[in-house]
Amino acid sequence: MAGTDTALRGAGETEEPRLPVRPRLARFLVMFAVFVCAACGLVYELALVALGSYLLGDTITQASVVLSVMVFAMGIGSLASKRLARRPAFWFAIIEGLLSLFGGLSVLLLYAAFAWFSLYQPALVGIAFVIGALIGAEIPLLMTLIQRIRRQDAASAVADLFAADYVGGLVGGLAFPFLLLPLLGLPQGALLVGAVNAVMGMAVVLWLFRRSLTRAGAVGLAVVLTLVLLALGGAFTLSGRFEVSARQALYRDPVVHAERSEYQEIVVTESLDHTDLRLFLNGDLQFSSLDEYRYHESLVHPVMDGPRGDVLVLGGGDGLAVREILGYDDVERVVLVDLDPAVVELADSLPPIRALNGGVFGDERLTVVHDDAFDWLRRNGERFDVVVADLPDPDDVGTAKLYSVEFYTLARRAMAEDARIVVQAGSPYFASRAYWSVGESMREAGLSGVPYNVDVPSFGNWGFFLAGAGQAPELTLPSDLPPTRFLDEQTLAAAKVFPKDRRPGEEGEALASTLLRPRIIEYHRQAWIGY
Repeated sequence: MAGTDTALRGAGETEEPRLPVRPRLARFLVMFAVFVCAACGLVYELALVALGSYLLGDTITQASVVLSVMVFAMGIGSLASKRLARRPAFWFAIIEGLLSLFGGLSVLLLYAAFAWFSLYQPALVGIAFVIGALIGAEIPLLMTLIQRIRRQDAASAVADLFAADYVGGLVGGLAFPFLLLPLLGLPQGALLVGAVNAVMGMAVVLWLFRRSLTRAGAVGLAVVLTLVLLALGGAFTLSGRFEVSARQALYRDPVVHAERSEYQEIVVTESLDHTDLRLFLNGDLQFSSLDEYRYHESLVHPVMDGPRGDVLVLGGGDGLAVREILGYDDVERVVLVDLDPAVVELADSLPPIRALNGGVFGDERLTVVHDDAFDWLRRNGERFDVVVADLPDPDDVGTAKLYSVEFYTLARRAMAEDARIVVQAGSPYFASRAYWSVGESMREAGLSGVPYNVDVPSFGNWGFFLAGAGQAPELTLPSDLPPTRFLDEQTLAAAKVFPKDRRPGEEGEALASTLLRPRIIEYHRQAWIGY
């Protein structure tokens, strides 16, 4: 053991620390380092969850995987740190250097795994485990450092250490959504936090415990800190170019516009021959200019057969459903409720999309409201003749509530007498139980619905529900139907027919989805597993 101690001492740290400041100040600085490192650690954790929700859409699953793997790894890291307790300052600095490097680069590494290698989940588990193990190794080493500065009761030391750790977690948790994401975005925000982590964790050791480090140990840590900062700085500089290259690898056609709004990633692609313009939100296709008219004609025109002076559109920020609605001269008012102002601004300003929607945002009959559709309906006191729900697919908690019994109950309250509502309900072919769950949810909310489906080549087979508050409305087209490219009475009659293997109950009974039991997410997940 004497030989081992001598070797370790020569490589890193002497036995007794000699501090350049008074113990009280030294202890405060260590606690401050705990505070900063805890904030950084929580940012890494939130960044992994956020990236998973951006790329895959299932926030609950991503959060569960990240949290469970990291907590397990923290336990492993705590156990492993016992072997490092003889040289706590040296090894704490090394661990902080590794943590800042892996944490700072985690978003870019995962994005690369997703874009080029289709290995996102294994990469997520691996990176979450490494970060968790390094975080777990911090606390035992910090406890040793604090006790070496000034001996105190173990319970008191643990209380002080955890208080600093938890407060740091609070600051990191609040800084992530309100400061880092809006100002820097996910990749650069993680890289900046990694740099702060490295400077705080390693610099405190290099300054506060410099007298307890051997010359070789101090030089080695300084070199490691410099290399870590250079790596993070280089990645920060190149992150924009990297993100463009990785994003392009995800899409078939060239990306002509990309931005990260407050709510989602917005990407527009256009084929080289300029015939196919596509809009993606968080990687999910919203429309293709080749066949979007099939979807929007099928969504809008059946529900317009009746009173239609006042129309409410929930979602549909691209303006394409509004285009079909405003084709009727007797429509007096359209209220469009869409969460993301960036989508509406893009649809009104990007020439190819503006050409598709016909510049509807300049029509004086249209009023745009930027709000969550569920929250807006809760506050709404108006009634409409027609409600069009053109909302994102319900593959996450945030969107599943828009397909719940509670949501349709609120929508029913916004419907005038003899009003009708139409809902895009996803693919009855790909996720049959999810589709029929929409119908069950509408039925429990007091709406009588009629299902129908059409083929949209860019989407596949796609389904809708047309419903009323009383008797189910007839699935017909208005007598004054504007010119269409796809939909007519014959096509609509065929849309009522579902293949035998896609009728209700063929894959098991589909139950209504509620806020507390979002079954529609379960059905979507089962469809993906089966796929």
